[in-house]
Amino acid sequence: MGRSPSGDRNEGTRVRISQGKFISVGVMAAAAMMLSACAGSANNNASASASASASASASGSASASTSASTSAAPSCGSETITLAENPWVGYSANVAVINSVLQNTLGCTTKISKINEQVSWQGFETGQVDAILENWGHDDLAKKYITDQKVAVDLGPTGNQGIIGWYVPKWMADKYPDITDYKNLNKYADLFKTAESGGKGQLLDGDPSYVTNDEALVQNLNLNYKVKYAGSEDGIITALKNATEKTTPLLFYFYEPQWALAKYPVAQVKLPPYTAGCDADAKKVACDYPPYTLNKIARAKWVEAGGPAVDFLKKFQWTNADQNEVAAAIQSGKTYEEAAKAWIDAHPDKVKEWTGQ
Repeated sequence: MGRSPSGDRNEGTRVRISQGKFISVGVMAAAAMMLSACAGSANNNASASASASASASASGSASASTSASTSAAPSCGSETITLAENPWVGYSANVAVINSVLQNTLGCTTKISKINEQVSWQGFETGQVDAILENWGHDDLAKKYITDQKVAVDLGPTGNQGIIGWYVPKWMADKYPDITDYKNLNKYADLFKTAESGGKGQLLDGDPSYVTNDEALVQNLNLNYKVKYAGSEDGIITALKNATEKTTPLLFYFYEPQWALAKYPVAQVKLPPYTAGCDADAKKVACDYPPYTLNKIARAKWVEAGGPAVDFLKKFQWTNADQNEVAAAIQSGKTYEEAAKAWIDAHPDKVKEWTGQ
């Protein structure tokens, strides 16, 4: 699929420090021994007894501290968990919340790797990626890495329902009611001409790495249009913003969940209905996109090792509205940490459901 916030301000790792208790216990034991030595010969036996008691107590405390530290810190294991981040802000909302829970609730060390969808899957084979947090279909990649190579596993749905399609700003559907049927698009092609569309109408797509059948659809549906790539999710949203505010024509590829749809109303264009297998041959596609139950994919060896991080990711689910809320916060300038904290603070029961904490 695809979409994309800018900047690397949210990438990083968390390192746990668990030595403070050992230092304080050692100081207490040393202090007890010094007081014993200064007590005088008349109290040697009592002091020795007190010192021995203090030392035993200190030793017991140190032992308890080691046990507590060991049980808390290694709960995620000693290895860094690498989360792939694909280039759209809805995915980044997943990253923000999941990364925050891993670090702040489970005490994990994490790394965020900003890469596209195809490269993310390759990371399961090389060991450079532990989890993809929002997968849009990719049956070919699932067959290669899950079924054939067995280096990845499906961790279940994210709870988000994905839709890909063609859209126009709502004002266009209001003004030209039949424009939302693909059969009538050629009638309106002149409205969508640009300097780069070669005399045809323009269909604006996003990042070329996104899941898209649009070039095949234009050809196989005999539409007088040319696909142009905006290059990113931000490029599409900027075009939609301008088209809405300036009432300029725009036909574009887009998707849900998507925070921008609450701000800029749109109407979806009806393509020929999707039926199972109608998109099997990428060059012959002449049907709509399928509905997507978005899911999580993880590196098989990481899952086999188990632990609370794996259990959490298996249980992680939220709604399109949840994702849109965090995505909108990120898009407005909040850091991942700020956006995640606001959502987590408002939904403690959901986090407890995921983690038990």
